[in-house]
Amino acid sequence: MLATIAYRPAIIYVDSVHYLENMRSLKPDQLNPIGYSVLLRPLVEIGGLTTVVIVQHVVGLLLGVAIYALARRLGVYRWLAALAAAPLLLDAYQVQIEQNIMAETAFDVLLVALLWVLLGWGVPNWKRAALAGLILGAAFALRTIGVTLVVAVLLYLVVVGAAWRTSVWRVVVRSAAMLAAFAIPFGAYVGYVHAETGRWAISGAENQVLYGRTAVVANCAKLPLDEGTRLFCPKEPLGERMGVDRYAHNRYGDPNWPGELPPGTTKPQLAKEFSGIVLRHQPFDVAWAAGKDFLKGFAPTRTTSPDDVPLERWQFQLSYPNLQDEKTAQASEKFGGMEPHVNKGPATVLRAYQLNGGFTPGLVLGIAGLIALAAAFGVGRAKQSRLRAAALLPVSAAVVLLLGSAAFEFSWRYQLPGLVLFPLAGALGLTALLGRSQQRPPLAAYPDKVDSEALDDFKDRHGDPAFAPLVVVIAAYNEAGGIGPVLANMPKTCSGLPVDVLVVVDGAEDDTAEVAAAHGAYVCAAPVNRGQGAALRLGYHLAAQGGAQYIATTDADGQYDNDELPVLLQPILEGRADFVTGSRRLGQEDADSRLRWVGVRVFAVLASILTRKKLTDTSFGFRAMRAGLACSVTLREPQYQSSELLLGVLGTGGRVVELPMTMRRRGDGSSKKGPGLVYGANYARVMTGTWWREYVLRPAWRTRTGRTARTSG
Repeated sequence: MLATIAYRPAIIYVDSVHYLENMRSLKPDQLNPIGYSVLLRPLVEIGGLTTVVIVQHVVGLLLGVAIYALARRLGVYRWLAALAAAPLLLDAYQVQIEQNIMAETAFDVLLVALLWVLLGWGVPNWKRAALAGLILGAAFALRTIGVTLVVAVLLYLVVVGAAWRTSVWRVVVRSAAMLAAFAIPFGAYVGYVHAETGRWAISGAENQVLYGRTAVVANCAKLPLDEGTRLFCPKEPLGERMGVDRYAHNRYGDPNWPGELPPGTTKPQLAKEFSGIVLRHQPFDVAWAAGKDFLKGFAPTRTTSPDDVPLERWQFQLSYPNLQDEKTAQASEKFGGMEPHVNKGPATVLRAYQLNGGFTPGLVLGIAGLIALAAAFGVGRAKQSRLRAAALLPVSAAVVLLLGSAAFEFSWRYQLPGLVLFPLAGALGLTALLGRSQQRPPLAAYPDKVDSEALDDFKDRHGDPAFAPLVVVIAAYNEAGGIGPVLANMPKTCSGLPVDVLVVVDGAEDDTAEVAAAHGAYVCAAPVNRGQGAALRLGYHLAAQGGAQYIATTDADGQYDNDELPVLLQPILEGRADFVTGSRRLGQEDADSRLRWVGVRVFAVLASILTRKKLTDTSFGFRAMRAGLACSVTLREPQYQSSELLLGVLGTGGRVVELPMTMRRRGDGSSKKGPGLVYGANYARVMTGTWWREYVLRPAWRTRTGRTARTSG
């Protein structure tokens, strides 16, 4: 609510005055539709302009929550759903428009309602399609550009559920229901305009806005203009013309322009004829100008191009904006109960935030849109995804809205619906491209039901053995073909300590347990497959309960060199470390995946930033640690566990050492990690989630000290 404190009673723009003055008369021949004026009146009567903006800010927060909830309902990853909602909650331009007496926030409500109606409960039937049509009609009454959404919704209704291939009649019925429902408010509005003005029109602004667009590109020397339409040709030569806004509002809005008209003609009539002539003879020039304006919204920064609507209109200012217009102060006193003023302290904070990165770059929105389009066209895994059509709706809605706006004029204000639509579209598209989420629910506290059943199995097999001081824990799932050589090459002693091997079989469907037992390993078999993290956690606790002092881990696929075990354990035995992990980057790696090679380095950088410790490899499976430490770290991730363990150790103050180690290609079988992008997305989720838990939410009394050392030999 900082904006509410900074700008009192609200930010009043030129259009704000029009909305407020039209609350009682509801004249349909004004520049803006009457829908927002209808909503304003009860709020202004209840508590003035301050009440209006407070409601708009609260609604803005709820819209972010609604986008997150919709994304999660559709199966989007939590972190990705949060990113989809973030622009609505954090973008300073969105906050600024909420502080304005403008229709954008109410329009956003209808956009989100439309998305929920069409996406929130599966493939829409004719009833939900009809409800969508009514929402579209309401959107049109708020902002005329809302009429373009009919195209996006109709496209979605045709393709969703692939009904156009299997049941054309179903497509016809739901499309007809949407159009018929939309026609009710649309027709009522057009009828109201005709009853009040005698014209069949959708707003009072259509002539001047279209004139502004065509005046910029009109090559009057080559156009068949008559005496009347020639008056509307700009005096400035091509290449020196003003912007659309200047022609549409400043010049057209001048009551003395263009001078005396031919008898029997009117200004709106001639402006419409002039625009029509330009459109017929220069369609490509008009389209090119609109296309360039459309692309401006995807720039990485926010700047004002020559002759555009000034960007500063939508930025927080240190002095109250638009006071040169006496109607601003009059509207503030009449409808807000006070003179307009700025509290510079909070205004300075808001402006600094906005000008120093507190906005969503257009490039990010463009990338999100391209991801959504790729999914909609069925690229890769998206071809079989139910989210394919879901991604199409918000991205097509964003494109038609922004392209429709650009067809008339460019303003950063008109780009704001993209904050609602593009991030959600990108999140849906990325989820479709990555395939089904492999995320499993967090583990319950140890021991859970599966742990208990596995412990019973272990006791039936081995009784209550006393383990050697060093236990090597191996998690194995369907590794019967590869685990034998790993166990055969395991040393019996390490640095003078006896070694036991504990294989935790994670719900395997082959004879992994039998192969491990034949090689003399202790075997603990979980009844169901939960993931490597769950199996290792079970192994840590079982080893510690059996008296192990140190625990090492390796994989069942032969990627690590067992001969390096003494080197791995040495820093712990010397008292220099509590946790030692190998690093393929410090040592040697036989990489079989370029994507994984990149991922190792990206996540090492991310972990280093999050923990403020220099790390080179966060996913190396050959590790050693004190048994007590392994059991004290919070471990809730059934999969993608290596970063949770590493960041958990650092978060509890454990001393971590990285050593150069060797990583080979798998000796047998295939990786259980899943598609590279899916694995990477989940790995990032676990890493950031663990950081949040251990470094942000962790109680202050727990120590934050800890040292990370890198050793090269």
